[in-house]
Amino acid sequence: MEDEELLAALTGLADPARWRLVALLAERPRPVGVLATLAEARQPQTTKHLQTLERTGLVTSERTAQRRIYALEGAPLRDLAAALTLLAERADRGAGGAFEEYGRAVARERLAAEATGWADGMSFAFRRTLAEGPAEVWRHLTEPDLLARWWAPDDLRVSELVFDAHPGGRVVLEYRDADDDGSDVVAGRAEGVVDDSRPAEHLAYRLSPQLPDGAPAFTSHVGLGLRAAEGNSRTELEVEYRVTDSTIDSADFIAGIEIGFGQSLDKLATILAAATNDTDDTDSGSTK
Repeated sequence: MEDEELLAALTGLADPARWRLVALLAERPRPVGVLATLAEARQPQTTKHLQTLERTGLVTSERTAQRRIYALEGAPLRDLAAALTLLAERADRGAGGAFEEYGRAVARERLAAEATGWADGMSFAFRRTLAEGPAEVWRHLTEPDLLARWWAPDDLRVSELVFDAHPGGRVVLEYRDADDDGSDVVAGRAEGVVDDSRPAEHLAYRLSPQLPDGAPAFTSHVGLGLRAAEGNSRTELEVEYRVTDSTIDSADFIAGIEIGFGQSLDKLATILAAATNDTDDTDSGSTK
């Protein structure tokens, strides 16, 4: 079923009067006069609704003697149901499911945020096996052009990024909605400083997301340890994320840490895996 047909079917079913007629026809074929009586509507209006449904393919009709009998077509409804089911499954597997999970986390953290410092000491741990050696992973952790490709959750994009990968270096992360061309408000901004930088081994920084008034919501202390694996062809990345300086208004931010940072690391893993596959394909091609 093409998109145009799906939209036509949805439009046909959107009117309550037409929906009532479809429900009546699902029981059995009926003439327009009987349908009008059962639907408690005038016959001319009922005829117009039936004609609309017929144009969408949901209803067919045949003239028998002096009457026109209308019947419901099951195939378009099954196609529409399948399309809607597919959308629901994609939502459950993708961002829709994450959004629901985030909503539950927000409700939980808002209840806990009763006083300043409520989340201090809260910590998160992340681990990923990455399909490149530590030197290449380090580049993706510290070089702004590469960092901007993954350092935001799925529904956001990095719009401004500063990362000076030296102790005392400045860090700025600003992001917008993934589909925003710059006309909407900034979705979030954070500023911080690099604490430790040992290339291909360890990176640590502090980053404070900003509230709408520009004040810091909390401070995140992030440490990333890199360990070579499989003959330096892979990297075991371990991340420790700790919260301090939490304000009452930080609940929504903190609720998104586990999901959002996890999605960002998943994007990093996907990017590095794709780069490895591209290299393997090139090497294979060069030996033919």
